[in-house]
Amino acid sequence: MSLPSHVRLVEVGPRDGLQNEKQPVSVTDKVRLVDGLSAAGLGYIEVGSFVSPKWVPQMAGSAEVFAGIEQRTGVVYAALTPNLKGLEAAIEAGVKEVAVFAAASESFSQRNINCSIAHSLVRFEPVMELAQQRGIRVRGYVSCVLGCPYDGDVSPHQVAAVAFALQAMGCYEISLGDTIGVGTAGNVRQLFEVVGRDVPRERLAGHFHDTYGQALANIYASLLEGVAVFDSSVAGLGGCPYAKGATGNVASEDVVYLLDGLGIETGVDLSRLIEAGQRISRTLGRETASRVARARSVAQ
Repeated sequence: MSLPSHVRLVEVGPRDGLQNEKQPVSVTDKVRLVDGLSAAGLGYIEVGSFVSPKWVPQMAGSAEVFAGIEQRTGVVYAALTPNLKGLEAAIEAGVKEVAVFAAASESFSQRNINCSIAHSLVRFEPVMELAQQRGIRVRGYVSCVLGCPYDGDVSPHQVAAVAFALQAMGCYEISLGDTIGVGTAGNVRQLFEVVGRDVPRERLAGHFHDTYGQALANIYASLLEGVAVFDSSVAGLGGCPYAKGATGNVASEDVVYLLDGLGIETGVDLSRLIEAGQRISRTLGRETASRVARARSVAQ
């Protein structure tokens, strides 16, 4: 299969990346990060999450972040809303697109959201109904699609069942997440081949963590399977609080460098993206996890 001419990147750093930080990140710093990402040309940014700060302290103040950012024409500023209360708060904050998430592993679902996969899907029904009434698009996430820290290997057929259920509920796109970063190019291709029988590839996205250093190879394998949407996180921010040892999402800078080298259009200015990543890394008091950003810094 030929490679796509254009890839859409979904920037998850401000939400999936920062939610795992132990030190507080101010609303001002979050606003600066989002504005820097949109200035770099990213067309879809997951700004925050409307969840209880008791469970995810770093996502407190998401409404203030939405109020403070410069919302550019043509850019989607989305939020994670795991329940009806979260969606109602997002609507009040003026959010136009949201995301819900389920797991492909029963044990992970229980550890993460304290319910079975089937129950988690039932919980989304009122969320989807209200979103439809308000004209809000909903994106779906499926976690642990290539392995679970508790159950081990996960069947691609189980992933397909969850992805199909989310599509049937009204999710316009389903992001398949290798939450603990154990996937390799071979089982990534198998995953999309199986899931693609039930959900069209143009409605699927890849979400890869780089724990084993395979994320870029997995993205290339996904491209060969006709997938043209990928989640990534500036400076490689992220991890998973329910998966010991899981490292951050693949760095947006590294993904853009790969795609640029393949002649695939993203609309992203790599230099400005690197600047945004270095800025948030300094704020967090550590070096960026982007190999491209580090290499550029040494070369200068």
